[in-house]
Amino acid sequence: MPGTLGALCETYPQERRVALVPRQCEALKKAGLEVVIEQSAGVPAGFPDEMYIARGARIGSREDVFREADIIAQVRCLGANPDAGRADLPLLRPGQTLIGFGEPLTALQEASQLASAGVSMLALELIPRITRAQSMDALSAMATIAGYRAVLIGAMQLPKMFPLLMTAAGTITPAKVFVLGVGVAGLQAISTARRLGAVVCAYDVRPAVKEQVESVGAKFVMLDVDAKSSEDKGGYAKAMDEDFYRRQRELLTDVLREQDVVITTAAVPGRKSPILITAEMVEAMPAGSVIVDIAAERGGNCELTRPGETVDHNGVSILGPLNIPSTVAYHASQMLSTNITAVVKLLLRDGNISLNLEDEIIRESLVTHAGKIVHPKVVELLGASQLTGEVKT
Repeated sequence: MPGTLGALCETYPQERRVALVPRQCEALKKAGLEVVIEQSAGVPAGFPDEMYIARGARIGSREDVFREADIIAQVRCLGANPDAGRADLPLLRPGQTLIGFGEPLTALQEASQLASAGVSMLALELIPRITRAQSMDALSAMATIAGYRAVLIGAMQLPKMFPLLMTAAGTITPAKVFVLGVGVAGLQAISTARRLGAVVCAYDVRPAVKEQVESVGAKFVMLDVDAKSSEDKGGYAKAMDEDFYRRQRELLTDVLREQDVVITTAAVPGRKSPILITAEMVEAMPAGSVIVDIAAERGGNCELTRPGETVDHNGVSILGPLNIPSTVAYHASQMLSTNITAVVKLLLRDGNISLNLEDEIIRESLVTHAGKIVHPKVVELLGASQLTGEVKT
């Protein structure tokens, strides 16, 4: 009997993405899986039930999906949906596999609850950055959308146009955009701002990205700071000490004085976002300029950021948008569905579902299994939190 994969309606507020789009249903059927979709799961992203049925999926209730599915795909599993997600705990079955975002390095109580439910949870945030896992890299996929969208948000807020224009009414000079943090989101922000006609410069704590910045047409800002240990083995920026950030802020102030739009993207997995722009630095910026802080979900890179709000400080607008990929739900779902489908195929052996714990991708992304938390980093964090009384299991 073939295994079954199920996809659910998302219950996190304002979440419009869906974990599986119709096009991937055919690929999963060919791989030997049945597919069951909760009624209307894809509607907010632009995928009606009829499209799933046409691609061979069945439509059912939420209870049907939990009862029938061996693998459940979600955009936000319990850890990334801690309030509404708890309603699904009684519906889980021991032996089921969950795939989705789960905030595994911070949602420790939720990880314990999933372990107690007996499910195997694969967190998309923990997919290793290795060549074989590129098609599964959901963080990069969502960062691409966030970087693109952040520039559009900034352009709409800025009381200027981006491109150089020669008009009968005179010459309009191009806007100046500064991208702070040049990972996937930062590179996409640079490319988007350039396409809109802005003059773009960028900075990252990792000097190695200079060539990437220049390859997409921006100027890399060099700061006199020691950044030799700024990158971990996975290619992510590491948290640095406060002396480093203080020196960095001093040097960045002069850069900010010249900018119209600043896009901040610096995030460290499982940690609060570093403060890169202080209130004093904002005060050095020209009135009418804009900061779009896409690290707002983890506190933000600007000291004045309020997640989900727009702050006006001396004429400078600081925007802290949340869940940006959900605002581009159609393509975000398409990309995420491709990532999840690649992970699911990794779990299949001759049409049967099997978690090969010898596989690096599975091992590195598996948070809970066989009634236990099995990811070493999560185990370590949970132990530390229990010692301080922060987490009750």
